[in-house]
Amino acid sequence: MFKKNLKILVLVTGFALMLAAWSTLTAKTNTDDSDVYQYLRLFSNVLNIVQDNYVETVDPQKLMHGAINGMLRELDPHSSFMSPEEYKELQVETRGRFGGLGIEISMREGVLTVVAPLDGTPADRAGILAGDQIIKIDDQPTLDMTLTEAVQKMRGPKGTEVTLTIIRKGEPKPLEFDLVRDTISVQSVRFRTLEPGYAYVRISTFQSGTANDLQKALNELETVNDPLHGLILDLRSDPGGLLDQAVEVADEFLNQGLIVYTGGRLESQKMRFEATKNTKPRDYPIVVLVNSGSASASEIVAGALQDHNRAIIMGEPTFGKGSVQTVIPLADGSALRLTTSLYYTPSGRSIQAKGIEPDILVAFEIPSQEEEDFVDPLRRLREIDLPRHMENARPSEDPKMDAAMEEARKILAQDNQLRRALDLLKGYRIMDNVRVR
Repeated sequence: MFKKNLKILVLVTGFALMLAAWSTLTAKTNTDDSDVYQYLRLFSNVLNIVQDNYVETVDPQKLMHGAINGMLRELDPHSSFMSPEEYKELQVETRGRFGGLGIEISMREGVLTVVAPLDGTPADRAGILAGDQIIKIDDQPTLDMTLTEAVQKMRGPKGTEVTLTIIRKGEPKPLEFDLVRDTISVQSVRFRTLEPGYAYVRISTFQSGTANDLQKALNELETVNDPLHGLILDLRSDPGGLLDQAVEVADEFLNQGLIVYTGGRLESQKMRFEATKNTKPRDYPIVVLVNSGSASASEIVAGALQDHNRAIIMGEPTFGKGSVQTVIPLADGSALRLTTSLYYTPSGRSIQAKGIEPDILVAFEIPSQEEEDFVDPLRRLREIDLPRHMENARPSEDPKMDAAMEEARKILAQDNQLRRALDLLKGYRIMDNVRVR
């Protein structure tokens, strides 16, 4: 496990966080001080004109916060200003419990775009998909909204309603979703046995405790499946999360070598994260599933395992968010979220605006009606279908396991990418046992 005592907390989602001292970001730049003072005088003049001449009295704090917001909008989509309330919400979010819709968003070419809905949340249940473009929130256009403003409008107390108007590729007109906010309590790790010897782990987001939950899941799966012949790690539609958790998750499957490193203008923004030798080996084959909703921390894990040839990456190209944001607390309880560096995979790849390319490209296919009904189209008449057939004299050894396998079969019937991943793991084991005579 990752043993370094981090002095800063880094997130690499669209709502990324690193608590760092202001002094690390006040290094001298190439900008001439006289130019800066000239622009500050201009700003001061405009502020005085507004305060003295605007038709109504304006709150100075509102003016200053608005000015800071406008300044940060000139940068990249992930840099923004957070009011004290928004900053508190961000800190709550990292603990995996908050009120809202359960939707991760980003800016793509100036359009508010869904990275991924979180599993089991109102957005997920309503059918909102990765890639959907949000053009209105409660009839208010999102064209000039910042990410922070959009998040604030979608957050709210449990039971309150919000309407999202969405443009979706392939749909002739905008779609409207009437959603009811809920308390979003994210269970970041889910797991099950698909077939004896083959396990599945789903990570929906990288939040505090994800790496520990993964370790517990693997321990249980390895106990039930002794030995474990292969693992499917599902990072599809995982929007990211805490950097230290991504590092620990990757470290769970690596014994040595670089996991990820960051690079920025300042020395303090250049960090390297190395794998440590595991006390318990996890040396079985791994297939990692990804798609366009896999972002940031998900891409760090997929990129590290891919570069070390530790796993086969399968699915669709990932989102491509390779930047790190630093959140700098301010004196009044507000904060700046500022892009300060890029991260790189062990081989030196930047996935910014590019993403991770799967080793095996498999597009997701919508199940046919037969698959929805869990009907095997290749099934023919068999002995068990004949009237008065003799039953197998050997009773089931574990009824609970039989029920679990039936449930896994239903899940596999609806997910062609998951089926392909399982087939690949099974084929690997079969070929490993094949001997040329």
